[in-house]
Amino acid sequence: MSLMAQKYTNACMAELTALKPGNVHLFADGHGMLVQDFIKSAEVSAPFISERDITVGSRILSAIKATGDAVGCNTNLGIVLLAAPIIEAAYSSFGFSQQSLKMVLKNLTIDDAIKAYEAIAIASPAGLGEVEAFDVHERPKVTLLEAMQAAANRDLVARQYSNNFDDIFDIGVACYQHYSSIWERSAWAVTAVYLTFLAEFEDTHIVRKHSHAIAQSIQREAKMHLQNFKSGNNPKLYQASLLDWDTDLKKRGINPGTSADLTVATMLANEMI
Repeated sequence: MSLMAQKYTNACMAELTALKPGNVHLFADGHGMLVQDFIKSAEVSAPFISERDITVGSRILSAIKATGDAVGCNTNLGIVLLAAPIIEAAYSSFGFSQQSLKMVLKNLTIDDAIKAYEAIAIASPAGLGEVEAFDVHERPKVTLLEAMQAAANRDLVARQYSNNFDDIFDIGVACYQHYSSIWERSAWAVTAVYLTFLAEFEDTHIVRKHSHAIAQSIQREAKMHLQNFKSGNNPKLYQASLLDWDTDLKKRGINPGTSADLTVATMLANEMI
């Protein structure tokens, strides 16, 4: 496995080993999906998304094809959409930085959009999955960046393309580095990142599956849990409460999938820095 593929896999596994209420993690499966499905997805997509000297669109499409062949369901569309430009920037001759990532986004093409739309259609045939800008069954006439900009106000994955991944760096990486420095176990810092994203934004996966009202309600719950989680010196003391919330969210059929995708992107960006 190449170093780049290993960093991508590390980021996926870091997110899976953290307790993420409502989402799939090592503590509990959920929503008809198994932790093993996500481990397999990371393993099979890694060599494709991390290949050297290919385009962002090619990274996305080949990774999603490999995932579909291996697990037969959408486990990582948002992850792949976010990871592909990060990996592309890491191959920059200038090294990985938010500036090199900005250049990658600026140079995205119509062909990148065509391949990304094909990937989205494979992962979610009934609709656009993580990106809601145009009909993915029509051939795009705009670059991938332009397509994402059109969806940025209603999709958190698209928003990252539009704002140069500011949320990943300013919120996610900053949060992870802070809590990993004060807590002995990095997995709890990953949980803090996930809860922070869920408290900061309406999770757009919840919005799509349910409504803005329900997403806002979950956001309020997340703020309360985040405050309680952060307030103690030992995050493990709040584990039982988070597991109870995890069970409750899954009973309600609520999966903060976009917050989980942003968490993986955070871990990947942190790996690259």
